[in-house]
Amino acid sequence: MTVTIALAGNPNVGKSTIFNALTGSRQHVGNWPGKTVEKKEGLLRIGEDDILVVDLPGTYSLTAYSVEEIITRDFIINEQPTAVITVVDASNLERNLYLVAQLIELEVPVIIVLNMTDIARSRGLRIDVQKLAAELGGIPVIEAVGNRNLGLEQLKKAILQVSQNPPVAVARPRYNGLLQAEILALEMEIAHHPSLAATYYPNWLATKLLEADPAVVEIVSANGSKTLLNNVQAAQARIEMATGEDAEILIADARYEFIGQIIDTVQE
Repeated sequence: MTVTIALAGNPNVGKSTIFNALTGSRQHVGNWPGKTVEKKEGLLRIGEDDILVVDLPGTYSLTAYSVEEIITRDFIINEQPTAVITVVDASNLERNLYLVAQLIELEVPVIIVLNMTDIARSRGLRIDVQKLAAELGGIPVIEAVGNRNLGLEQLKKAILQVSQNPPVAVARPRYNGLLQAEILALEMEIAHHPSLAATYYPNWLATKLLEADPAVVEIVSANGSKTLLNNVQAAQARIEMATGEDAEILIADARYEFIGQIIDTVQE
Protein backbone atom coordinates (compact mmCIF):
# COMPACT_ATOMS: atom_id res chain seq x y z
CA MET A 1 0.00 0.00 0.00
CA THR A 2 1.34 3.44 -0.95
CA VAL A 3 1.55 5.80 2.00
CA THR A 4 0.59 9.34 1.00
CA ILE A 5 1.01 12.27 3.36
CA ALA A 6 -0.55 15.63 2.45
CA LEU A 7 0.86 18.92 3.73
CA ALA A 8 -1.74 21.58 4.49
CA GLY A 9 -1.73 24.97 6.19
CA ASN A 10 -2.45 28.66 5.96
CA PRO A 11 -0.31 30.76 3.61
CA ASN A 12 3.03 31.89 5.07
CA VAL A 13 3.27 29.35 7.90
CA GLY A 14 6.48 27.73 6.64
CA LYS A 15 4.77 24.80 4.91
CA SER A 16 7.12 24.82 1.91
CA THR A 17 10.12 24.85 4.26
CA ILE A 18 8.81 21.72 5.98
CA PHE A 19 8.14 20.11 2.58
CA ASN A 20 11.69 20.83 1.40
CA ALA A 21 13.16 19.54 4.65
CA LEU A 22 11.23 16.26 4.33
CA THR A 23 11.81 15.58 0.63
CA GLY A 24 15.10 17.32 -0.21
CA SER A 25 15.92 17.00 -3.89
CA ARG A 26 13.44 14.15 -4.46
CA GLN A 27 10.72 16.49 -5.73
CA HIS A 28 8.54 16.90 -8.79
CA VAL A 29 6.90 20.22 -9.61
CA GLY A 30 3.97 20.59 -12.03
CA ASN A 31 0.45 21.96 -12.04
CA TRP A 32 -2.75 20.56 -10.61
CA PRO A 33 -4.88 19.03 -13.41
CA GLY A 34 -6.81 21.75 -15.23
CA LYS A 35 -5.42 24.47 -12.93
CA THR A 36 -2.61 27.00 -13.07
CA VAL A 37 -1.81 26.35 -9.40
CA GLU A 38 1.59 24.76 -8.77
CA LYS A 39 1.61 21.15 -7.55
CA LYS A 40 4.62 19.84 -5.64
CA GLU A 41 5.21 16.20 -4.75
CA GLY A 42 8.23 14.58 -3.18
CA LEU A 43 9.46 11.34 -1.66
CA LEU A 44 10.41 10.95 1.98
CA ARG A 45 12.59 7.94 2.78
CA ILE A 46 12.08 6.47 6.25
CA GLY A 47 14.08 3.29 6.70
CA GLU A 48 13.37 1.17 3.62
CA ASP A 49 10.07 2.90 2.85
CA ASP A 50 9.35 5.74 0.43
CA ILE A 51 6.44 7.94 1.48
CA LEU A 52 4.78 10.26 -1.03
CA VAL A 53 4.44 13.81 0.31
CA VAL A 54 2.04 16.16 -1.50
CA ASP A 55 2.28 19.89 -0.76
CA LEU A 56 -1.26 21.26 -0.94
CA PRO A 57 -1.95 24.94 -1.74
CA GLY A 58 -1.96 27.31 1.22
CA THR A 59 -5.50 27.93 2.43
CA TYR A 60 -7.23 29.41 5.47
CA SER A 61 -10.28 27.16 5.24
CA LEU A 62 -11.91 24.24 3.43
CA THR A 63 -14.95 26.21 2.29
CA ALA A 64 -14.76 26.09 -1.48
CA TYR A 65 -14.63 29.78 -2.42
CA SER A 66 -11.14 29.78 -3.97
CA VAL A 67 -9.31 27.45 -6.33
CA GLU A 68 -6.78 26.68 -3.56
CA GLU A 69 -9.53 25.63 -1.17
CA ILE A 70 -11.17 23.45 -3.83
CA ILE A 71 -7.88 21.73 -4.73
CA THR A 72 -7.02 21.07 -1.10
CA ARG A 73 -10.44 19.74 -0.13
CA ASP A 74 -10.91 17.64 -3.26
CA PHE A 75 -7.52 16.02 -2.80
CA ILE A 76 -8.23 15.08 0.81
CA ILE A 77 -11.71 13.74 0.03
CA ASN A 78 -10.98 11.96 -3.25
CA GLU A 79 -7.39 10.78 -2.78
CA GLN A 80 -7.80 9.92 0.93
CA PRO A 81 -4.20 10.45 2.05
CA THR A 82 -2.95 8.35 4.94
CA ALA A 83 -2.69 11.53 7.01
CA VAL A 84 -2.61 15.30 6.67
CA ILE A 85 0.29 17.19 8.23
CA THR A 86 -1.11 20.59 9.15
CA VAL A 87 1.54 23.26 9.60
CA VAL A 88 0.41 25.80 12.19
CA ASP A 89 1.95 29.18 13.00
CA ALA A 90 2.48 29.02 16.76
CA SER A 91 2.37 32.82 16.97
CA ASN A 92 -1.12 32.99 15.39
CA LEU A 93 -2.85 29.97 16.85
CA GLU A 94 -6.50 31.08 16.65
CA ARG A 95 -6.55 31.74 12.90
CA ASN A 96 -4.55 28.60 12.11
CA LEU A 97 -6.69 26.25 14.19
CA TYR A 98 -9.77 27.04 12.08
CA LEU A 99 -8.35 24.89 9.28
CA VAL A 100 -7.48 22.17 11.82
CA ALA A 101 -11.08 22.16 13.08
CA GLN A 102 -12.36 21.66 9.55
CA LEU A 103 -9.90 18.84 8.87
CA ILE A 104 -11.04 17.09 12.05
CA GLU A 105 -14.62 17.26 10.77
CA LEU A 106 -13.47 15.45 7.61
CA GLU A 107 -12.44 12.48 9.80
CA VAL A 108 -8.93 12.54 8.33
CA PRO A 109 -5.93 11.55 10.48
CA VAL A 110 -3.99 14.71 11.30
CA ILE A 111 -0.47 15.52 12.50
CA ILE A 112 0.09 19.10 13.66
CA VAL A 113 3.44 20.79 13.15
CA LEU A 114 3.53 23.72 15.54
CA ASN A 115 5.95 25.82 13.53
CA MET A 116 7.65 29.15 14.25
CA THR A 117 7.74 28.41 17.97
CA ASP A 118 10.82 30.65 18.24
CA ILE A 119 8.81 33.63 16.96
CA ALA A 120 5.96 32.81 19.35
CA ARG A 121 8.35 32.73 22.32
CA SER A 122 9.92 36.04 21.27
CA ARG A 123 6.42 37.52 21.55
CA GLY A 124 5.91 36.03 24.99
CA LEU A 125 3.64 33.22 23.78
CA ARG A 126 4.13 29.72 25.14
CA ILE A 127 1.98 26.77 24.11
CA ASP A 128 1.70 23.58 26.13
CA VAL A 129 2.14 20.98 23.38
CA GLN A 130 0.90 18.04 25.45
CA LYS A 131 -2.26 19.91 26.42
CA LEU A 132 -2.83 20.92 22.79
CA ALA A 133 -2.58 17.29 21.68
CA ALA A 134 -4.99 16.24 24.42
CA GLU A 135 -7.49 19.02 23.69
CA LEU A 136 -7.53 17.93 20.03
CA GLY A 137 -8.37 14.35 20.95
CA GLY A 138 -4.92 12.82 20.83
CA ILE A 139 -3.63 14.30 17.55
CA PRO A 140 0.20 14.19 17.40
CA VAL A 141 1.62 17.71 17.87
CA ILE A 142 5.26 18.38 16.94
CA GLU A 143 7.07 21.57 17.98
CA ALA A 144 9.22 22.85 15.14
CA VAL A 145 11.34 25.65 13.76
CA GLY A 146 11.27 24.62 10.12
CA ASN A 147 13.95 26.96 8.82
CA ARG A 148 16.43 25.42 11.29
CA ASN A 149 15.23 21.80 10.86
CA LEU A 150 14.24 21.67 14.55
CA GLY A 151 11.56 19.05 15.17
CA LEU A 152 12.17 17.28 11.85
CA GLU A 153 13.21 13.94 13.35
CA GLN A 154 10.22 13.95 15.71
CA LEU A 155 7.98 14.68 12.73
CA LYS A 156 9.41 11.71 10.80
CA LYS A 157 8.74 9.45 13.78
CA ALA A 158 5.14 10.73 13.94
CA ILE A 159 4.71 10.12 10.19
CA LEU A 160 5.97 6.55 10.55
CA GLN A 161 3.69 5.91 13.51
CA VAL A 162 0.64 7.40 11.76
CA SER A 163 1.36 5.46 8.56
CA GLN A 164 1.20 2.24 10.57
CA ASN A 165 -1.72 3.19 12.83
CA PRO A 166 -3.62 6.30 11.62
CA PRO A 167 -5.35 8.08 14.52
CA VAL A 168 -8.62 9.98 14.17
CA ALA A 169 -9.31 12.83 16.56
CA VAL A 170 -12.28 12.39 18.86
CA ALA A 171 -12.50 16.09 19.77
CA ARG A 172 -14.41 18.36 17.42
CA PRO A 173 -16.58 21.50 17.40
CA ARG A 174 -19.94 21.04 19.10
CA TYR A 175 -23.16 22.01 17.40
CA ASN A 176 -25.89 22.18 19.98
CA GLY A 177 -29.67 22.44 20.11
CA LEU A 178 -31.61 22.86 16.90
CA LEU A 179 -28.47 23.14 14.78
CA GLN A 180 -27.24 19.74 15.95
CA ALA A 181 -30.70 18.21 15.49
CA GLU A 182 -30.89 19.45 11.90
CA ILE A 183 -27.38 18.18 11.13
CA LEU A 184 -28.25 14.73 12.48
CA ALA A 185 -31.50 14.59 10.51
CA LEU A 186 -29.70 15.47 7.27
CA GLU A 187 -26.91 13.03 8.11
CA MET A 188 -29.44 10.20 8.35
CA GLU A 189 -30.96 11.21 5.02
CA ILE A 190 -27.54 11.35 3.34
CA ALA A 191 -26.76 7.86 4.63
CA HIS A 192 -29.60 6.60 2.41
CA HIS A 193 -27.92 8.03 -0.71
CA PRO A 194 -25.25 5.38 -1.45
CA SER A 195 -23.41 7.45 -4.08
CA LEU A 196 -23.00 10.32 -1.58
CA ALA A 197 -22.37 8.29 1.57
CA ALA A 198 -19.71 6.18 -0.16
CA THR A 199 -17.60 9.25 -0.98
CA TYR A 200 -18.40 11.81 1.72
CA TYR A 201 -18.60 11.53 5.47
CA PRO A 202 -22.37 12.12 6.02
CA ASN A 203 -21.98 14.35 9.10
CA TRP A 204 -19.49 16.56 7.25
CA LEU A 205 -21.68 16.71 4.15
CA ALA A 206 -24.74 17.66 6.22
CA THR A 207 -22.79 20.47 7.90
CA LYS A 208 -21.46 21.80 4.59
CA LEU A 209 -24.94 21.75 3.05
CA LEU A 210 -26.29 23.82 5.94
CA GLU A 211 -23.38 26.22 5.39
CA ALA A 212 -24.58 26.53 1.76
CA ASP A 213 -21.11 25.57 0.53
CA PRO A 214 -21.45 26.15 -3.24
CA ALA A 215 -19.29 23.22 -4.35
CA VAL A 216 -21.12 20.78 -2.07
CA VAL A 217 -24.53 22.04 -3.19
CA GLU A 218 -23.40 21.54 -6.80
CA ILE A 219 -22.26 17.98 -6.06
CA VAL A 220 -25.59 17.07 -4.47
CA SER A 221 -27.49 18.75 -7.28
CA ALA A 222 -25.51 16.81 -9.89
CA ASN A 223 -26.33 13.66 -7.96
CA GLY A 224 -30.02 14.33 -8.59
CA SER A 225 -30.84 14.63 -4.89
CA LYS A 226 -33.43 17.39 -5.25
CA THR A 227 -35.42 16.24 -2.21
CA LEU A 228 -32.30 16.44 -0.06
CA LEU A 229 -31.59 20.00 -1.21
CA ASN A 230 -35.20 20.98 -0.48
CA ASN A 231 -34.86 19.53 3.01
CA VAL A 232 -31.62 21.48 3.51
CA GLN A 233 -33.38 24.73 2.59
CA ALA A 234 -36.22 23.91 5.00
CA ALA A 235 -33.70 23.20 7.76
CA GLN A 236 -31.90 26.49 7.09
CA ALA A 237 -35.21 28.34 7.32
CA ARG A 238 -36.11 26.68 10.63
CA ILE A 239 -32.71 27.54 12.10
CA GLU A 240 -32.93 31.17 11.02
CA MET A 241 -36.49 31.52 12.32
CA ALA A 242 -35.57 30.02 15.71
CA THR A 243 -32.24 31.80 16.22
CA GLY A 244 -32.30 34.87 14.02
CA GLU A 245 -28.99 33.76 12.47
CA ASP A 246 -27.94 31.92 9.33
CA ALA A 247 -26.79 28.34 9.90
CA GLU A 248 -23.46 29.26 8.31
CA ILE A 249 -22.80 31.89 11.01
CA LEU A 250 -23.79 29.53 13.83
CA ILE A 251 -21.47 26.82 12.50
CA ALA A 252 -18.55 29.24 12.25
CA ASP A 253 -19.31 30.53 15.77
CA ALA A 254 -19.23 26.96 17.13
CA ARG A 255 -15.86 26.34 15.52
CA TYR A 256 -14.42 29.53 17.00
CA GLU A 257 -15.84 28.63 20.42
CA PHE A 258 -14.11 25.24 20.15
CA ILE A 259 -10.86 26.99 19.19
CA GLY A 260 -11.21 29.60 21.95
CA GLN A 261 -11.60 26.92 24.62
CA ILE A 262 -8.47 25.18 23.34
CA ILE A 263 -6.41 28.38 23.37
CA ASP A 264 -7.55 29.24 26.92
CA THR A 265 -6.26 25.83 28.01
CA VAL A 266 -2.97 25.53 26.11
CA GLN A 267 -1.60 29.07 25.73
CA GLU A 268 0.47 30.33 28.63
